[in-house]
Amino acid sequence: MADGQVGLSGPTWRTARTCDGGACVQVAASGPMILIADSKAPSGPALSYTIAEFREFIIGAKNGDFDDLITTRRKELSERGR
Repeated sequence: MADGQVGLSGPTWRTARTCDGGACVQVAASGPMILIADSKAPSGPALSYTIAEFREFIIGAKNGDFDDLITTRRKELSERGR
């Protein structure tokens, strides 16, 4: 496995309460790291981040720093007829 990736066995994975059970991002704590994985790929890999890195990401998400990614992508898909 490449640096910065950890296999999915072991940690307790969590998904957002609003996840529809399909394509969801999963997070787990593993020692001093926060792991992020794709629920569609349960055998891995996962990306690992320090708690400080993950905290900054969450703060940015709560502040709307990434909202344009959602609205831009939704508009692109709508224009393509999806």
